[in-house]
Amino acid sequence: MTTNQNTNDAQDTGDAQDAGNARRTLGASGPSVFPLGLGCMGMSALYGEADRSESIATLHAFLEAVPEGTNALLDTGDFYGMGHNELLINEALRTAPAAARERALTSVKFGALRTVEGGFAGYDGRPDAVRNFLAYSLQRLGRDHVDVYRIARVDPDVPIEETVGAIAEAVQAGHVRHIGLSEVGADTLRRAAAVAPISDLQIEYSLISRNIEAEILPTARELGIGVTAYGVLSRGLISGHFSRERELAPGDFRGMSPRFQGGNLDRNLDLVEALRKVAEEKGVSVAQIAIAWVLARGEDIVPLVGARRRDRLTEALGAMRVELTAADLAAVEEAVPAGAAVGERYPAAQMAHLDSEH
Repeated sequence: MTTNQNTNDAQDTGDAQDAGNARRTLGASGPSVFPLGLGCMGMSALYGEADRSESIATLHAFLEAVPEGTNALLDTGDFYGMGHNELLINEALRTAPAAARERALTSVKFGALRTVEGGFAGYDGRPDAVRNFLAYSLQRLGRDHVDVYRIARVDPDVPIEETVGAIAEAVQAGHVRHIGLSEVGADTLRRAAAVAPISDLQIEYSLISRNIEAEILPTARELGIGVTAYGVLSRGLISGHFSRERELAPGDFRGMSPRFQGGNLDRNLDLVEALRKVAEEKGVSVAQIAIAWVLARGEDIVPLVGARRRDRLTEALGAMRVELTAADLAAVEEAVPAGAAVGERYPAAQMAHLDSEH
């Protein structure tokens, strides 16, 4: 890295710290965190090969960008790369400066069953399975607790009360600090919250994925449950960096995602170009205005950015300095109206697993 790059990175970190003086709380019962979290999945799976050293450097950069006294939320899943992602985070935390390492909070999803070939074989939310998954995660992460623990998708064969009850037992034992949920609907949210305090619901939320606004988000707010929003850039689709000509690596999830297919992709990228005009008038990037829009949806929402390179992280952190006026918000929504995107957010087989869509 050149001297100029070091200077720029230092400036970017300082700006992020200035912008990050505000903190957000994961619901009424959850921890206080930096307004942006780092989604780590892409460092291990589903978007083609990632550079290990760059991934660790990005994790370090995120931890160091978070001001002292503020928690840095790292989101992972025990099935990301079949344990690879948790081991990667372990390495990053072990090699980070002590002060930065102390800021890290881990949010872990569990329950997905995998095959030797890398496929998915359903979900297991039985209490015995919860305890087993947690034991392995603690070993891989090298920690004595997980800060937020959640099943990735509801197991249709196990009442959510039993799954949440098992996590609540882990909270009592000190192995988990807070209980989260992922991709559940309003009814399941209420049933889970009747068992134990729920810190946050992790769910896809972006300019082109707004289904939660009708019922799920109001229910979460009624119950005092925060939202950690993933997919804020729709897997790169609305980042401003994706093009029609881009060739995806074998195994890249986007190769089978309906929103990235044929005419769907053309229509969705037209929306991105309309958004680009708004961003350029504001003097920011497309990614920054898309992230800023999610940040502006409420103090109870913490966007997760899936940066796996330092330059993408720097861009995402810059979104925290973007102040959107009422006129800006109107222009954004005119460029990308609710429901304008074409194609489901997952293939049909995966959509069937989403309690939030039923």
